[in-house]
Amino acid sequence: MTSSHQLGRKGETAAAQFLAKKNYTILERNYRYRKAEVDLIVCQNNLLVAVEIKTRSSAYFGAPSGFLKPKQQQRIVQAIDNYIQQNNLEVEVRFDVISILKKGPQLEIEHIENAFYHF
Repeated sequence: MTSSHQLGRKGETAAAQFLAKKNYTILERNYRYRKAEVDLIVCQNNLLVAVEIKTRSSAYFGAPSGFLKPKQQQRIVQAIDNYIQQNNLEVEVRFDVISILKKGPQLEIEHIENAFYHF
């Protein structure tokens, strides 16, 4: 496993722990549908949240959250639509981004709610 892949996995674990502390329930990790992958699907009070996690070791090229492209957003929306249909859910949906920046041994976490695709 490459060091960037290891950092990504570490970021996903940190994001899941961060959300759990904020009383979100983790429903799925790395949910796949066609070409899409949703890093985390969580819920809180009948609100379903798709969470994209962007982890970087440096902000040299910009904030981690800036690396979410429109095509990836579209695929995440399609994946969540499929998840809702498969599970016959009637919930509100929100799309969040968790931006994680490695600063020395620490991870700096920023939770951006309603990051894209507003219903």
